[in-house]
Amino acid sequence: MTTVFKPIRPKKLSEEIVEQIKELISRGDLGPGQRIPSERELATFLGVSRPSVREAIMVLEAMGFLESRQGGGTFVRSLADVTMADPLANMVERRDPRMLHALAEVRLGLETWSAYLAAKRAEKPELDRLRELYTIMEEQTKNGGWDPEVDFQFHLTITAASHNTLQVHILNTVQKLFQTTIMVALGEFYSKEGYIELLLNHHREILEAIEARDPERARQCMQTHLTLVEEKLALFLQKEHPDNI
Repeated sequence: MTTVFKPIRPKKLSEEIVEQIKELISRGDLGPGQRIPSERELATFLGVSRPSVREAIMVLEAMGFLESRQGGGTFVRSLADVTMADPLANMVERRDPRMLHALAEVRLGLETWSAYLAAKRAEKPELDRLRELYTIMEEQTKNGGWDPEVDFQFHLTITAASHNTLQVHILNTVQKLFQTTIMVALGEFYSKEGYIELLLNHHREILEAIEARDPERARQCMQTHLTLVEEKLALFLQKEHPDNI
């Protein structure tokens, strides 16, 4: 019977630091891409020595939670497997029709749920940011269409407003892939009369539903928007790759 028990050993300081930072990442208090404090600052905050902090950071880097950038500090990596994006990115850059269609479907699933949760959980700074981005879209529409990056930031802010840590990490991991679908779709929409105004109305309706704290309406508005994007993308791909659809 005694053989099933193992001696309890006290944790090293570095192990406690590792656990605390992992907890902050999992709760979303430290988000993907966010710079963590310097070794000196962390040592001061935690009341420990810098060597203990340094050891903890090395462990977290080895585990894939953090990454150091030369001359730029240490940053939180996505919880999702960042390596999976590389081969997919190549397929998207080549405008592989099956991959772009699959990504459109993934966006539909992820972002309708994000909109639903954002309507329930969005805080004032996030609502202000959505309104700011929509205003930029509205202004740029006068010149024939808005910057795809503004569009992506609008959708990213909605996901952040869901306050679902895993949703944010997943979107952060595949953001370059999603940006490509946005660029392709917007290019097609901008070439057709009346579509820019329709897209702008979609974004306004999504924003207003989130501001009104109406989760179901926010979900439906996002679904309407992304279904149109998916249909338009499918038509474009059929025209560009008629034998691969």
